[in-house]
Amino acid sequence: MSTPAIVECVPNFSEGRNLKTINAIAGAITRVNGVKFISAEPDKDYNRTVVTFVGTPDAVVEAAFQGTRSAAELIDMREHSGEHPRIGATDVVPFVPVSGVTMKDCVQLANRFGKRVGDELGIPVYLYEEAATRPERQNLASVRKGEYEGLAAKVKDPAWKPDFGPAVFNEKSGATVTGARMFLIAYNVNLATNDQKAAQEIALNIRESGRVKKGSDGSQVLDAKGQKVMVPGTLKSVKAMGVLLEAHNIAQVSINLVNYDVTPPHVAFEEVKKQAKALGIDVTGSEIVGLTPKEALIVAGRYYSPAVTDEDTLMKTAVEKLGLSQLEVFDPAKKIIEYQL
Repeated sequence: MSTPAIVECVPNFSEGRNLKTINAIAGAITRVNGVKFISAEPDKDYNRTVVTFVGTPDAVVEAAFQGTRSAAELIDMREHSGEHPRIGATDVVPFVPVSGVTMKDCVQLANRFGKRVGDELGIPVYLYEEAATRPERQNLASVRKGEYEGLAAKVKDPAWKPDFGPAVFNEKSGATVTGARMFLIAYNVNLATNDQKAAQEIALNIRESGRVKKGSDGSQVLDAKGQKVMVPGTLKSVKAMGVLLEAHNIAQVSINLVNYDVTPPHVAFEEVKKQAKALGIDVTGSEIVGLTPKEALIVAGRYYSPAVTDEDTLMKTAVEKLGLSQLEVFDPAKKIIEYQL
C-alpha cells in the first residue's frame, strides 16, 4: 500500500482578539474538501492566531488560499497592533511535508499558493525557508524586518521586490510570506516575572543567531567588511525573543524549534532555566502552540525518567516536567500530530 500524500499547513493570521473574524477565517478553510482542520489558537497579547490543518497537497493549497482571501477581506492592518512581529494580515503560510511528499513538493505548493495570492488578491508575496529565491530571504525574521510599518518602503526597494504579486504597498493587507520547511515546534517558556527585558536577554543568550558583539565602550563591533560581528547563542536551530503576556502578567521566552532533532523542547527548557537562574528568575512552566510530533515528548520523558519504557508514562512525565499545562491544559489527543491524522 502506498503512503498517502499528506501536507501540514500552519498559517498565522494577524488577529487574535476578534472571534468573529477568527471563526470566519477558520470556516473558509474547513469548507474545503480534503483537509482536516486541527486547531485555531488565538493569542490576545500577540494579536495573532496560529491555524493548523492537514490534507492532500491540492486541498491544502486551496484551503490556504481561501483562508488568506478571508483574512484579506476581514483584517485591516492599518488598525493592527500586537506583541508578535508581523508583516501582513496573513503573515506567514508554511507548507510542511508529513507523509508521501518531499520538501521539493512543498516548495512547489508554496509557489502555487504565492502566485495565486499575488495574482488574484493583489498582495505582495515573499518566499522563505526552503522556497527562498535568494539567501537573504531564507530567514523569516529577515523578510519581516521593518514589519508592516516599513513595508511601503520595502516593496519599492529592488532588493526586496516581491516574488509574486505587485511591488506596491497593499495598505489593508500588507504582505504574505510563504514557503516550505521542516516541522517547527512553537515552544514558549514561562518566567516567574513580568520583566520582558529579562526574557529578551535570555532569548538573545540562547537563540542560534545570538547577539551583536559589543566593544568595551559599548559600541557594536564590526568586521573588516563593516558587517556586525555576532556572538552565537547557546542553542542550535533555535529562534527566540522575549515577550510579555499581559493576560497572565508574565514574561515569556517565545521560541521556535526549527529542527527538534537538533534541539528538542526539553533541551530548550533546561537551558532557559539555567539562563533564568543566572538572573535570579524561576521558570514556572511552558507551552506548545499548535502541534508537536510525539517523538519530541517521548525524548523529553526519557530524559527525565530514563528507566521508563512505557510511551504513555513517558509523555505524562514530559508534560509534568515541562509544565505544559500551566497556562492551559495540555491534551495529547489534541496536541500531538500523529493522533490527528
